[in-house]
Amino acid sequence: MKIRSALSALALVAGAGFGVIGTATAATAAPAPTSTTAEVGATVTKITHAQATSRFSSSGITWSSSGGCSNRNVSTCTSFDQLNLATAQGAQTLKSASGCAINITGGTETGHASGTYSHWNGYKLDFGKSTCLNNYVTGTFTYIGQRGDGAAQYQSGSGNIYANEGNHWDVTYYNCGGC
Repeated sequence: MKIRSALSALALVAGAGFGVIGTATAATAAPAPTSTTAEVGATVTKITHAQATSRFSSSGITWSSSGGCSNRNVSTCTSFDQLNLATAQGAQTLKSASGCAINITGGTETGHASGTYSHWNGYKLDFGKSTCLNNYVTGTFTYIGQRGDGAAQYQSGSGNIYANEGNHWDVTYYNCGGC
């Protein structure tokens, strides 16, 4: 756990930046991340929407919202408030490892299923499907069977789970995926 904390701190120093919705800019300074204790007793580092969008922009990751907003309490928005740092890093790892265009369509906003490892608790992101991403996930990760709702699941080497929900990938990040 100490190594992970050190890596998280290093990632924060290397990835600290500024951001607004859609692009990174010096217009809005991102405050320092905060650490909290999750339901399972492990300390996780939470980041703000501005910190997440700064990270995503710097990695070439895009995001979209059917409501054109980022309010965490509106289900048609795409918010990254209270996202786990490891989840953001996991998306960055996916982008660099796959070389695919990554578009995030769901974050920590309300309206997703509940649970310890949920969107709301910062562990999950939804990615729009593309031929490149579909081929990468299904060709690189291990098929582990169907989820209770019938979604095909693939597990990365680091243990993160990619579930094919039809029109998007629902990804649970337990860690940063080797960041």
